[in-house]
Amino acid sequence: MDQQRLLDSVSSAQLKTDVPHMAIGDTVSVHTRIVEGDKERIQQFQGVLIARNGGGINTMITVRKIVDNQGVERVFPLHSPRIAKFEVVRRGDARRSKLYFLRERSGKSRRLRDRRRGMHHYEIEMQGGAEPAKG
Repeated sequence: MDQQRLLDSVSSAQLKTDVPHMAIGDTVSVHTRIVEGDKERIQQFQGVLIARNGGGINTMITVRKIVDNQGVERVFPLHSPRIAKFEVVRRGDARRSKLYFLRERSGKSRRLRDRRRGMHHYEIEMQGGAEPAKG
């Protein structure tokens, strides 16, 4: 067995199976385990998923949120035991694989479109209503 297959077999046991499908541009909530002394608590970090790097056990995601008009980014290892769970709060529509351009944006231009924007037209067609509007 070569070295890479050996590493893959060892790390495959560490991979999480309960990670939801998260695309770039989605608003996600990351629940992390924080240990303070002998107590453990869950802290939530909610923001826009702007980057995904690495592969396999080394997959990292970058989440960005705004606190007091200041941008805060955190990088989380996807398969870390310190991560309690991931939640997808909102699906965003992005045409890029890295959303680093959001760092320079402020106000309403920082928002991304919702991926469900075309569902309204689809529901009208299914109900047999009038022709959906273009646009």
